[in-house]
Amino acid sequence: MNYRLNNLPERTVKPRGKGLTMVMDKGLSLREVEDFIEVAGAHADIVKLGWSTSFVTPKLKEKLKLYRDADIPVYFGGTLFEAFVIRNQFDEYQRVLDEYDMRFAEVSDGSIEIPHEVKCQYISKLSEQVTVISEVGSKDEKKIFAPYKWINLMRAEIEAGSWKVIAEAREGGNVGIYRDSGEVRQGLVDEILTQIPEETIIWEAPQKAQQVWFIELIGANVNLGNIAPAEVIPLETIRLGLRGDTFNHFLNKK
Repeated sequence: MNYRLNNLPERTVKPRGKGLTMVMDKGLSLREVEDFIEVAGAHADIVKLGWSTSFVTPKLKEKLKLYRDADIPVYFGGTLFEAFVIRNQFDEYQRVLDEYDMRFAEVSDGSIEIPHEVKCQYISKLSEQVTVISEVGSKDEKKIFAPYKWINLMRAEIEAGSWKVIAEAREGGNVGIYRDSGEVRQGLVDEILTQIPEETIIWEAPQKAQQVWFIELIGANVNLGNIAPAEVIPLETIRLGLRGDTFNHFLNKK
């Protein structure tokens, strides 16, 4: 940091096991990635190349190298996994991961129907090759899961080999753990946290109000995902109580 302030919450340090900021790259150019790393790389823990954007991204290997040289893990979005699976090309997906030297992979079923035991088999298989992050929840706003189902799905995927489970919200933050207005389904989150350790969950929270809500609930070191590159530094100030939204939240806490 550039100067000293007292009474700030203690942040975990990279490489973090909790307090992660997962960034959504929806098509940054190489120059934009360089600028992002220069300004916010110290606060970014892992980058997702959103949905299947890696398929059409020019100079993909060069982009991946920029992130890796900055010690920022990067992975392809779960929709790409689904695109391979629905076409019966899972083996080819594994080869793509190797070709691009990917160390992480996302397993999701937000766009297609996969029996959950089969999804867990994919998680188990991929966990022998890479570190797996799996996503729970549908991208269809009409599909609302009961809390017990979220818990059962998350628990099974962790047991199958997932390092972290993502609570689905899409890049807009208006499905899954949120209502279509963006409001948090508070009862759902509270119920999940009675059974699933908070450090194993990445809550997708693209909207500032959602970020504030989770930081006030869980603390500065909550795992948050789908953060826009330009919002990484603003998010860090919210985590530290240095923005109006959380300014008083940490002042009297050690």
